[in-house]
Amino acid sequence: MKPVRVGIIGCGVIGKHHAAAAHSSELIELAALADLREEAVQPLAGQYNVPKTYREAEELIGDESIEAVVVAMPAHLRTALALAAFETGKHVLTEKPVALNATEVQQMIDAQGDLVAACCSSRYRFLPSAQAASEFIGSGQLGDIRSVHCRNFSPARGRPESLPPEWRLKKSLNGGGILMNWGCYEIDYLLGITLWTLNPQTVFAQTWQISERFRSHIPTGSDAETHYTALVRCEGGAMISMERGEYMPARSRSAWQIIGENGSLELFMTSGDASLVFCRADDANGLVEELVWEGTADNSVVHSGPLHDLAAAIRGNREPKTSLKNALVVQQISDAIYASAELGKAVEISG
Repeated sequence: MKPVRVGIIGCGVIGKHHAAAAHSSELIELAALADLREEAVQPLAGQYNVPKTYREAEELIGDESIEAVVVAMPAHLRTALALAAFETGKHVLTEKPVALNATEVQQMIDAQGDLVAACCSSRYRFLPSAQAASEFIGSGQLGDIRSVHCRNFSPARGRPESLPPEWRLKKSLNGGGILMNWGCYEIDYLLGITLWTLNPQTVFAQTWQISERFRSHIPTGSDAETHYTALVRCEGGAMISMERGEYMPARSRSAWQIIGENGSLELFMTSGDASLVFCRADDANGLVEELVWEGTADNSVVHSGPLHDLAAAIRGNREPKTSLKNALVVQQISDAIYASAELGKAVEISG
């Protein structure tokens, strides 16, 4: 099968992961790189023998030999670059969050046409534990899903030697903070492993900025949240409860659970050493624990999965793991979380 000729826009940390992913796939030819910084693009081109480099993203997008582009730039730049790529007939993989808001995602969908487009919020569903969870949920053994829970805290450590990049906690550059950086993974993961069968309708949520005691840990001028909690009601009454925080004044915590009519599934999103446990409801014995899956994953698939999947979707004429339509649902939930937190009441999810 002819390799897909791919160009990567953005040669920072995440762009390097995409370059490694492209290099490792027989279905991808890494044909071009673009970055304003010569010191970023030239070493990466040399490392992977990339024949073409550009300073401007628009130059790469205009290269007629390129079939697909990876938009590995900050969120406030992604929509314009994706629209330009679609206009020249190129397939697109966008980093996460897919855009600043749902309106921008809808603009991409309207411009996509027959081209393949995907979002990297799918990353953790390429782990074998996620695929095993999807298969188990798809088997129907849980029965009707009643509630889905995830809670993840990363505690504040000692004062860092260097601060995180400015875009990471600035609304104008990233659309938000921890919700856009990590919440998009969690929403994608939970909706994806439940096979996109949950239809979120209403959100009640709250967000908080970093504790004043840890202000020195982030750049001056940061205005986005480091902690959010949300309760999402889905069609039919299923509930999704999510909470994540970084720089937290709390101990590390990671808990994932899906509760159905016939039992519950204990699982993880990011763990390399993972197990899935089904707590089955049994009339005679109460709950009976059954090991569904266990294993150790090569976490490199987290970074290689989205691009490998995009190439396979292009050549296989199929939808990718997380399409723009899926990413729109993720973004609509995120937008509703921010709206609910601002208004102090439950809000309906648009669309």
